[in-house]
Amino acid sequence: MSIQALRAVWSEPRDPDAEGPLTRDWALVAFIVVAACVETAFREDLVWRVTSLAVALLAVGVLPWRRVHPLAATATAVGIANAVLLAALARDVRWEGLGTAIFFLLLPYSLGRWGSGREIIGGVGVFAAALTLAAIAGDTAGDLVGGAAVVLLAGAVGVGVRYKQLSGREQLNNTRSRERAALARELHDTVAHHVSAIAVQAQAGRALVRTDAAAVADVLEVIEEQASRALEEMRSMVGALRESDQADLAPQQGVHDIERLARVDGPGPAVTVELRGALDDLRPSVDAAIYRIAREAITNARRHAEGATGVSVRVEGIDTSVRLTVDDDGAGASFGSAPGFGLAGMAERAELLGGTFSAGRRAGGGWNVTAVLPHRGVGR
Repeated sequence: MSIQALRAVWSEPRDPDAEGPLTRDWALVAFIVVAACVETAFREDLVWRVTSLAVALLAVGVLPWRRVHPLAATATAVGIANAVLLAALARDVRWEGLGTAIFFLLLPYSLGRWGSGREIIGGVGVFAAALTLAAIAGDTAGDLVGGAAVVLLAGAVGVGVRYKQLSGREQLNNTRSRERAALARELHDTVAHHVSAIAVQAQAGRALVRTDAAAVADVLEVIEEQASRALEEMRSMVGALRESDQADLAPQQGVHDIERLARVDGPGPAVTVELRGALDDLRPSVDAAIYRIAREAITNARRHAEGATGVSVRVEGIDTSVRLTVDDDGAGASFGSAPGFGLAGMAERAELLGGTFSAGRRAGGGWNVTAVLPHRGVGR
């Protein structure tokens, strides 16, 4: 391993999601204790019966802390076993311990899964010391190589799981960032429209100020209304602003554009769209969000709903909110065996506008997506 690679490993931080002792940890400890007691009672070839059981019971006690303190747990458990092995060497006794001690493989896994780079390197040293003692005790080269391979494999599995989780977290963050960038562009379009109207009305007011006082009052009223709308839009979407991005010059699509999605040619189930209720006075941000969520849900149903023959889209204006429901009649979920990041993006968009989002299997088969957003689009 090169110096640069070693430094990269050394500086690797601990997994921030590591949790302390959980209920399932104590259930695992109880199971191992029972297994160790049963093995001790019925195994006739066991050397140092009481000592072997004591090693297993003491070592298993550190397992609940293997995520938050992986190196300490590893050093404690392996250190107990090494101390007994040294005593056996001093008395010229061949000691192997219990077969139940296979739970020790959870320790290298935990180092790779949750430990920092320093802890991983320290854990390598702990297991290297254990293998050295095993070699001195007379283990064959094959046993030593096999033991080292098993330990390394357990650690590699932990590292693999760790980086799979990190990759998934990064993709989720990228999805959220894209949604925020899209909302920022929509904020640009909306506020630019209102501010342009304010500028035009202000110019008209300046021209009329000396000739028609009533007209000036009307102009000022329009300016006030446009300014209020711009401020409300900005408040509802300011949480979505991220790094600056060039505004999309294409017209913003909204609820009434969803009907066009039903006329898209191509493979997949037929799409029916039903619009009802008060849908003409939606805030631009809410209007665009309903369209984008509907489009994403329809796309997923067309691609992934196995055996689906139809997708039903309903948009209802209800009092102070608007409700979007997308159902398909497929045999499988619209997001495959595991939800994709499109689902996270839809949920993020709804949450940013102060709404709610849910998705899941329908009782009668198929998949349902439901989003409820306030007319005013109040941001979190």
